[in-house]
Amino acid sequence: MIKTIENNPILTIIVVVLIMLNFNLAALDVTIMEARNFITAREMLTDNNWLLTTMNGEARYQKPPLPTWFTAFSGLLFGIKNILALRFPGIIMIIIIGIYSYFLSNKLLNDKAHSLINGLITITSFYVIGIIIEAPWDIFTHAFMLISIFHLFQLFEKEKQYWQHTILAGLFIGFSIMCKGPVSFYALLLPFLISYGITYKYKHFRAKLFSVFSIIILMLLIGGWWFLYVRLEDSETFLRITNKETGNWGSYNVRPFYYYWSFFTQSGIWTIPAFISLLYPYLKSRVNNLKAYKFSFYWTVFAIILLSIIPEKKSRYLMPVLIPLAINVGFYIEYLIREFKNIKDKRETFPVYFNFGLIALIGIVFSFVGYFLLKDNTNVNWVLFSSASLLLSSIGIAIIIQLKRKNIKTAFYLTIGFMISAFVLVLPLSKALKSDTYNSVSKLKTKAEKENIKIYSFGAVSPEMIWDFGDKIPQIKINDSTYKFPEDHKFGILVNGFSASETKLLKENYNIVQHSTYDLNRSEPDSKGYKKRLVSYYYVITKK
Repeated sequence: MIKTIENNPILTIIVVVLIMLNFNLAALDVTIMEARNFITAREMLTDNNWLLTTMNGEARYQKPPLPTWFTAFSGLLFGIKNILALRFPGIIMIIIIGIYSYFLSNKLLNDKAHSLINGLITITSFYVIGIIIEAPWDIFTHAFMLISIFHLFQLFEKEKQYWQHTILAGLFIGFSIMCKGPVSFYALLLPFLISYGITYKYKHFRAKLFSVFSIIILMLLIGGWWFLYVRLEDSETFLRITNKETGNWGSYNVRPFYYYWSFFTQSGIWTIPAFISLLYPYLKSRVNNLKAYKFSFYWTVFAIILLSIIPEKKSRYLMPVLIPLAINVGFYIEYLIREFKNIKDKRETFPVYFNFGLIALIGIVFSFVGYFLLKDNTNVNWVLFSSASLLLSSIGIAIIIQLKRKNIKTAFYLTIGFMISAFVLVLPLSKALKSDTYNSVSKLKTKAEKENIKIYSFGAVSPEMIWDFGDKIPQIKINDSTYKFPEDHKFGILVNGFSASETKLLKENYNIVQHSTYDLNRSEPDSKGYKKRLVSYYYVITKK
């Protein structure tokens, strides 16, 4: 079985991602960043706002539109309300990252089995998967940049016949910029260039200066045209948004320099191997290809340093670091596969037993812990739960057996199987974890249309609420002192809450009747995960 997998690396990566993510990813709620992307995609289709992009009818130039174009096209083909269809382009980007991680690794190592390990670690790293939900633009920008890095590596290594790599590198850097500006250029490409220069040196670089110049021209043309277009068509709005966004880098969400030092934990099940792979003095004498290991190590370290310099810090910004980190982890896993049976030092064997043993333990105890948490829930699919319990416990027992035999390769592939099983069988169970106060706003649009009532918002309504509603929700309250009331005799309002002065203002001219409370929180109101911004109160307003 493993030999078949190793003989078909590209197919393996594609199948793993599709099985892992393509069936039950719709079970997860739409996040705030996703909602913004989906709303903009919806308005591309309904209002034809493909270039001057909007969200809830207002200019939305914070992000370039390429990822949203993919989302809109997928929505056009499969339905704009189909969450899985809207997430599918992001799933394709994970496949691309996995494949090009394999391609780049194979260029570095000339070892297909080792390169496949790197690719599988990449696509099963926690934040590589999580980013398509939390920040969909990021997976696109880093996927395109990884393609360009693959071609840049070949451009730097070859002495002739490198023009196709020149063109493709420039093209995909441009695509990356069209996804999220220079973010991936800084977080992924720049540390790659530094680490390549240190490790492999820039050989025959003078002869390739024209290629480098061509890449710069291509990336600016492809990556910059939309910014120029919006700057010319809607200059005032564009500059206001740009100034606010650039100001955030130094003043918003500011964290200390060391904030990212636990970055390796973002790799999820690979956290312990990731930490050990960064112990350069330990691993440098144990790897098969020291130069390639140095390269991935420097790439990872310089990526963290460059990200740490920026005052604004968020956990999701670490996602690009997981790409070189996965290659780095691959060296440690390959070493264990090759030498674990011969390792006698308990200081080396303990982390291995602990890492794989912990995964096995989670699989074995899942049925007990899961039943304890879900036994009082009437919405649980117990057939699905039983299937998940049986499969995860079987994988857990199999991992322990392979650890006893010191067969790390099989334990590694069982861990990949554990991840696939968790996504396929455990993720859908999250649908049952729904608060009694949960109330979707999705039916309000149809109800209001039947009653011939237009819906407005009074102050900010969360993007998730606007997305769930299914259409634009015009604002009555523009700012703290400006209001734009509709001419309608009767209309509906969604509001997160009225102040005393706002209630007084409304009651001067309107009769106010509260009808419903819409709450998109799946957690209970008294829990830490409860978000008040996901609550909207629905009032029907009638002129006196």
